[in-house]
Amino acid sequence: MNKDLYSILGVSKTASESEIKSAYRKLARKYHPDLNKDNPAAADKFKEVSCAYDILGDKEKRKKYDNKEIDADGKPTGFGAGFGGGNYSYSGGNPFGAGTGNFDFSSIFGDDIFSQFSGGGGFGTGFSGRSRPRKGQDINYTMQIDFLSAARGDDKTVSIQGKSINVKIPAGTEDGQTLRLKGLGYPSPNGGEAGDVLITLKVSCHPYFCTEGKNIVLELPVSLKEAVLGAKVTVPTINGKVAVKIPPYSSSGSKLRLKGQGIKTKFGQGDEIVTLKIMMPEKKNADLEKILKTMPDENVRTF
Repeated sequence: MNKDLYSILGVSKTASESEIKSAYRKLARKYHPDLNKDNPAAADKFKEVSCAYDILGDKEKRKKYDNKEIDADGKPTGFGAGFGGGNYSYSGGNPFGAGTGNFDFSSIFGDDIFSQFSGGGGFGTGFSGRSRPRKGQDINYTMQIDFLSAARGDDKTVSIQGKSINVKIPAGTEDGQTLRLKGLGYPSPNGGEAGDVLITLKVSCHPYFCTEGKNIVLELPVSLKEAVLGAKVTVPTINGKVAVKIPPYSSSGSKLRLKGQGIKTKFGQGDEIVTLKIMMPEKKNADLEKILKTMPDENVRTF
């Protein structure tokens, strides 16, 4: 068949392996039968680009194609082209000589030629007449999740190829982490296993929480009065609010540890680390100034 495989994939003859692979993926998505159920011609186009990639995506096959040793269907242009033309007498032995019992004939002839011999006459016993199954393409998907879903773990539902898929978000998921869902990607073009779905998780920032390993970190603003006299305040955690005592004469930067209020995974339970941040009054307070003036000077620096 007079066709140019590079034109089918829309790449130049000098295209790199990655460019060929990228072009194939885009076309496979575009013409995939599951996404074009109302367009029968898409299935033929999908098969065409898959066959083109089967040759151009293989270094050896591409080299043979470029050297015109095989044509666009993977059939040899030399003596092998005589198969089926009545010029070759097959006696039942191995036409390629000894030592080729494990040779992958489909890498040269392609799949189509073997359909001529499906009736049993063909190449004899022990020859399957099929190319080695190739795994289907993976599907890459990006999912945005909130901080609490990532910290506590959650179930999310996504729609991929028209199917609703339940995704289990592990507790302690970090931004950029990828989940692999086996066998839910594109089907194989020649009977192999289906590809996978690769979900990259993007975790949104939280207004006041962040993480350090399994620990949750929180900066807690406290008033000057609470810091000096001590107080009982309500503090948020990823599991709800809890009451916390602030010791009298607490300094800014002091840390309180809330046991068991961090991220829980199969490797253990984290804590919540609360760092105190003393906030000065926003408005001028004459009474406070008067009291402070009566207090003795105190050296708080060590340098």
